[in-house]
Amino acid sequence: MAAGIGTSAAPQTTEMGPLAADVLPDGIRSRFVDNINGLRFHVLEAGFEGGRRPGLILLHSFPDLAYTWHKVMVPLAEAGYHVFAPDLRGFGRTTGWDADYDGDLFSFRRLNVVRDVLGLVSAFGYRSLSVVGFGYGGSIAASFARVRPDVVKSVVFMSVPAGGSGSLPFDTANNPPASPASPGPDLYEQLARLPRPRKYYSRYNATREAAENWWHPPQGLHAFLRGYFHHKSADWTDNKPFRLASRTAAEMAKMPTYYVMDLADGMAETVAKNMPSAAQIAANTWLPDNELEVYVEEWGRTGFQGGLNIYRSGGLGAQEQQLLAGRTIDQPSLYIAGASDWNLYKNPGALERMQNEVCTDMRGVHLVDGAGHWVELEQPEETSQLLIEFLRDVA
Repeated sequence: MAAGIGTSAAPQTTEMGPLAADVLPDGIRSRFVDNINGLRFHVLEAGFEGGRRPGLILLHSFPDLAYTWHKVMVPLAEAGYHVFAPDLRGFGRTTGWDADYDGDLFSFRRLNVVRDVLGLVSAFGYRSLSVVGFGYGGSIAASFARVRPDVVKSVVFMSVPAGGSGSLPFDTANNPPASPASPGPDLYEQLARLPRPRKYYSRYNATREAAENWWHPPQGLHAFLRGYFHHKSADWTDNKPFRLASRTAAEMAKMPTYYVMDLADGMAETVAKNMPSAAQIAANTWLPDNELEVYVEEWGRTGFQGGLNIYRSGGLGAQEQQLLAGRTIDQPSLYIAGASDWNLYKNPGALERMQNEVCTDMRGVHLVDGAGHWVELEQPEETSQLLIEFLRDVA
């Protein structure tokens, strides 16, 4: 299906038709919604028949797509929900964003992506609905929940614990804060100085060279993505996450190389050292080759810069994000992750802060056995059931 696509001279981000029906389960359709904050949104949709239903929007991560949700959308629709999952700004068949590294990065700032999602929700005719966010999609869901609590009725975070909203200097008019101490080497410098020099994946993903390394890996795009999905899954048996003592270089270097990379390697070289065997690929039932090929075709066509922009844009619009400083997430919330997902402990203390400070109505934390990072793909039945039980509980 995707032969030759990954060797394109330039990313192809012009308007496309919908995904072919034969790559989607029965009950899911691929469609477009135009004129949403400058975008033409590609959306997968289920539960669109039979009159008005409660709305549920699913927000993906990187290098995921709307397609990431295809195993859970039909069960959710069968449970009575109108489910829609967009390709977010920078991803898949959604168009209207800038694919140039030196192009319009500001449009990728957090609250503008929230504005994208709000516009899509409104276009589907919902004044309020539930939101599920996986990884990067969870960070968008968290900001959406804070900025529009009237729209977000409940929220589910998957893989990455919901983070805080920061704070503003307080009571400093007559009590000026003390001058900060002289900073020592930052974490990234400390990682590079280790006996085995390392670097953090998100810093690498923000570099100019990362997109080419992802797009044209030496092993070919199909093999690279096969290896990447494997490396972060429960199939890679070295994924045995544990709590780190602190956010220091020595502790962070205990994580797998897909998060704390060898300094000289790109992501393609990192993955090449941990490829699945032919037997493991043949035994993989959660991402067979025909489903992997959907990712290969989409990323081979668009290139990766749009998706990688999420690692470059986090600090943009900081002043407007400070309007949410100190805001908690007060809607009913849930957290789901694979028991073998290093995002549980990648940021020391984040899981506990989510439960004790960030979310004031956390209904449960579920670690799913037999799943690593891709819990909605690796264990879709249990993921679907947890979502349905939560949504019915908070209805």
